[in-house]
Amino acid sequence: MHCITSMGHEISGKIMDPYNKPVEGVGIYNETTQDFTYSDISGYFEFDTIAVNDVLYFYSLGYETVSKVISNDDLDSSVSVVLKEAPVSLEQVVLISKIDAFSRMVQIDVEQNPVRSSQEVLRRVPGLLIGQHAGGGKAEQLFLRGFDLDHGTDIAISVDDMPVNLVSHAHGQGYSDLHFLIPETLDRLDFEKGPYRAEQGNFATAGHVAIKTKDKIEQNQISLEAGDFNTLRLVSLIKLLETDHADGYIASEGLVTDGFFESPQNFNRLNLMGSFSFSKENESLRLGASHFQSRWDASGQIPQRAVDAGLISRFGSIDDTEGGTTSRSNLWLNHFKALDEHQSIRTSAYLSAYDFELYSNFTFFLNDPVNGDQIRQKEDRIILGAKSVYQKKLHTKDEVHS
Repeated sequence: MHCITSMGHEISGKIMDPYNKPVEGVGIYNETTQDFTYSDISGYFEFDTIAVNDVLYFYSLGYETVSKVISNDDLDSSVSVVLKEAPVSLEQVVLISKIDAFSRMVQIDVEQNPVRSSQEVLRRVPGLLIGQHAGGGKAEQLFLRGFDLDHGTDIAISVDDMPVNLVSHAHGQGYSDLHFLIPETLDRLDFEKGPYRAEQGNFATAGHVAIKTKDKIEQNQISLEAGDFNTLRLVSLIKLLETDHADGYIASEGLVTDGFFESPQNFNRLNLMGSFSFSKENESLRLGASHFQSRWDASGQIPQRAVDAGLISRFGSIDDTEGGTTSRSNLWLNHFKALDEHQSIRTSAYLSAYDFELYSNFTFFLNDPVNGDQIRQKEDRIILGAKSVYQKKLHTKDEVHS
């Protein structure tokens, strides 16, 4: 937050949406003085210097721009601003200090082109490349800014403040399987490249990705998709509760496919999720639960020389008994409390039950000509964690720090 300070009048206020929910990250620009600020998580904003006839503009992605001319009654008082929803367009992007412009652009991309798989979620991060090499059930391999991130070793990934990375995983340090995310529930995608944010933890060597799912859904949805190779996908989002201060919904996803390889993948995935949220003027609470399970077969790696010699086709296999199973069940809680205009506490807690079993064969019969070289990686774990952050905005002569 940044605003020039001098002796004079002040103004503060709250910004809400049509459902009486606070809107975070709204850019507020004083056209007269060219000062700016932005709203916090509780929708609160303030200017230390304001005068009659100053014109304030309120910008936010997905909402109509609002202008307000300051009158005598507004000086040294608190005002309320309600933003109306509007279609997303590039014209709405206002680049001001302290606002992550790249995240805003990605948010437009998500609004205009909704994702259809959890892999696509990560592809929306500029410069982040992914690759799948184990039948669709294993976490994707990631690459960012010259880093081979393996399956998450050097990038911190979280969903609703719950870490996705798994420490000392059987397949690799920081293994991050995002397949428990139902893409239709995606609300926001924030990211930053580089090891500059200590609060993101020691996996954030190359950067971090923070995903937020929806607190509420606008309407019920059921969709069925079908394609080649016996591919079917069924998704549903159903409202359970909708009041002025509380919302709840459940979401589900089922996916089956044989894949395009000669040996069928027999892939299947099931996702279930439930969310309940409560909010009032200075406080919000959200409780969520989800369950994910998947199994698959894989054709594995094949040598180029075997294809060149005509022993197998490009989509053939030498050992088609690779594959695996995995599951993850999550319970999480997020709480925010604005103590006053300058102090807040944000708390998150989570509990996860996870299991994983993977069969791979990289060298076929090189080391064991009789039994083969197939390996098994297996683990199960319970994960429990919590975090509480106290934030106080400190006013100095020239600017506001947090």
